[in-house]
Amino acid sequence: MPIINRIAEFHPEMTEWRRDFHMHPELGFEEHRTAGIVAEKLRQFGCDEVVTGIAKTGVVGVIHGRNGKTGRAIGLRADMDALPIEEATGLPHASTIPGKMHACGHDGHTTMLLGAAKYLAETRNFDGTVYVVFQPAEENLAGGGVMVQEGLFERFPMERIFGLHNWPAMPEGTFAWREGPVMAAVANLEVTITGKGAHGALPFQGNDPIVIAAAIVQALQSVVARNLDAADAGVITIGHINGGHTYNVIPETVTMLGTARWFLPEVGDMLEAKFKSLVTGIAASFGATATAEFLRAYPATINEGESTQLARRAALAVAGEARVAHMPKPTMGAEDFAFMLNARPGAYLMLGGAKTGNEASVHHPLYDFNDDILPIGASYWVTLAEQLLPRG
Repeated sequence: MPIINRIAEFHPEMTEWRRDFHMHPELGFEEHRTAGIVAEKLRQFGCDEVVTGIAKTGVVGVIHGRNGKTGRAIGLRADMDALPIEEATGLPHASTIPGKMHACGHDGHTTMLLGAAKYLAETRNFDGTVYVVFQPAEENLAGGGVMVQEGLFERFPMERIFGLHNWPAMPEGTFAWREGPVMAAVANLEVTITGKGAHGALPFQGNDPIVIAAAIVQALQSVVARNLDAADAGVITIGHINGGHTYNVIPETVTMLGTARWFLPEVGDMLEAKFKSLVTGIAASFGATATAEFLRAYPATINEGESTQLARRAALAVAGEARVAHMPKPTMGAEDFAFMLNARPGAYLMLGGAKTGNEASVHHPLYDFNDDILPIGASYWVTLAEQLLPRG
């Protein structure tokens, strides 16, 4: 029986798992309920070993093939955490926890890998070992990096590791792949400007940090436009400004938060240097002071060439050539799967989820994972395992 036909038989229960996860979202490093359900299901499926507590709430299932002593092994990774977003879908399975929502599809990612684990543990139609890695805290907290630091690859030695992300802008059931950079490196920007407070009617008695902040925001737009080769890519965005509390008072301080994105290491270094020099220099030119923190969070997600082609081959086997496309350019979004790819060869593919083309994007209060792609993602994982670890 074809893989996808067998997995389709338990599509209804996969949908139930996914919607249950969706109704009970948990933020990074707080995925205790989710991790508990994942670990229990892996045990029910008959995994040879289930390890919990890696990076606080991470779970790894160990599944040996029919000849598990070959020494060969691969890893398949899914993320489990939700986002601090108030859901607005109004769906029957909407979040039951105010201010928390599975707005990025990690509920679906977890479910697809559980579906694959169930099939792999049942059939074991491969040689060697498959590690199913359920990672916490992908959103901003670098749970993938913590798993690596805590010895993921030493405890579970694997040749390669693979990731998969749903993409609501792509047609349902299609795959996108690319070698090299697929997602950007990211830094969090923090600025504090200290001027001198005053009455709003007497600005000459103070040193207005709001005016200084405006000058800095304007100047930062020149960093990419006038310092970066147009053939490269970089972003600096200020997303939050806080200063003052009422109509007629000039505050003492203004704080700003933002993000920077890039692919090439030298671009990241340039963005950091220009950001810091502009912020502190402009503040000084006004007779004020400023701190400028460039807090590097995730490196760029770089797909290794051979692993990418292996992943593409599995996608072709599942979806067919017409539904597997080259991703022409990377996205400026970021992914902490980058830490795993820095430690082992691997690849990160996109799986389309659009039914109409008007679906809400990830990180939007109206987003919901498309349950119809659950068997497709699970079949991809299984196909990848069976192709990379063929029975002798």
